[in-house]
Amino acid sequence: MKKERGELLKKKGQVWIETVIYLLIAFVMIGMVLAFVKPKIEEIKDNSILDQSVHILEDIEDTITSIGSPGNKRLVEIGLKKGTFTINSKNNSLIFKMDSMHLYTEPGIKVEIGNVVAETTKKTRDNLVVLSSNYTESYNFTYNDNKESKILTKASVAYKLIITNEGYDTLGRSIINFELD
Repeated sequence: MKKERGELLKKKGQVWIETVIYLLIAFVMIGMVLAFVKPKIEEIKDNSILDQSVHILEDIEDTITSIGSPGNKRLVEIGLKKGTFTINSKNNSLIFKMDSMHLYTEPGIKVEIGNVVAETTKKTRDNLVVLSSNYTESYNFTYNDNKESKILTKASVAYKLIITNEGYDTLGRSIINFELD
């Protein structure tokens, strides 16, 4: 009787040890899969954000070119999930910068995507991607009617950017004013 009871306890102990070992193996395998999959998911998300940012820059350009006569206003919504968006009034340009796991373009080479110039700079851990549009030849940008720059950072809600045609400067370029609503 005692012998049977001892064997029964050994079997129960063995079952628990086997269960713990199988769970550890399962957790290690899940961890290994996540170690490879998570960076790839981040890279895909970054690529999507960069593509959306190119479209935002193109939408702003379409809005500026179709704004019409002085006094007209248009509203553009800008959603930033990552990175920064700069309205650079001094250089009459729009710039989006983001640290990305995704290699958007070949490092050090400027690539034109429509009127947007994309440039990737390789850093130690990730990449700095800069998307820019320069309008020096055709427009004179202002922010809140001043020659100042405005940097928009990531936010949970979309920025509402009001774009207004303020007339012409002495060089005959349209003065485009940006404001946040």
